[in-house]
Amino acid sequence: MARFAIMGLGRFGSKLAKLLSQAGAEVIAIDKDPDLVQEMRDEVTLAVRMDCTDEQALLDHGIDKVDCAVVGIGVGFEASVLATDTLKKIGVPRVIARAGSEMRGEILRRVGADSVVIPEDESATRLANRLMLPQFEDFVELDEDHSLVQVPAPEDFVNKTPRELELRTKHKLNLVAIRRPVANDHEGGTNAKRWRVVAVPDPDEPIQRGDILVLIGSNDSLARLPRD
Repeated sequence: MARFAIMGLGRFGSKLAKLLSQAGAEVIAIDKDPDLVQEMRDEVTLAVRMDCTDEQALLDHGIDKVDCAVVGIGVGFEASVLATDTLKKIGVPRVIARAGSEMRGEILRRVGADSVVIPEDESATRLANRLMLPQFEDFVELDEDHSLVQVPAPEDFVNKTPRELELRTKHKLNLVAIRRPVANDHEGGTNAKRWRVVAVPDPDEPIQRGDILVLIGSNDSLARLPRD
């Protein structure tokens, strides 16, 4: 199960925490405001009143063990900088920081933020979708709940057909196309991989090892795809 820490429970942070929790993630929600923390107690795994820049407090609550921390502090840029720096210092592998401008975003990157979110450009809903579907490097958000993705065929799918896999009925996914690698002829001395596209695959078309599947479905269904 993915584990997240959300720091700052304003409109952006609280919505992100709720969406990640609803998607099945373990979420620790943190803020200094006791009222905001109280409002989140029934929405997430753990809601804690805490100073996000207190290194020992973060360690005491296991924040160094999360997969990703999001610094969503809306007021007090200095606190965002200190929290970002502290999270990287204690070993959090991925830190995403909220910034009010590109200039502030650059400062946050310099102190260790792995990526920066400007709420005016990226909604909490879109960020939640991106965090819950990390296995898909190439995906197009169709709306807040549905995406089109390209994913290497899971080993469990190899030599089986879409009909046998019950992609629509069991997995609630539509297979739009298959990108299938073909043997290189090395013309011109290149080893670049070449692809053949199987558009709208037949339900009885066997999936082969090395295939890239182009799928459409709800983000919940996509997140449940088996991983190798």
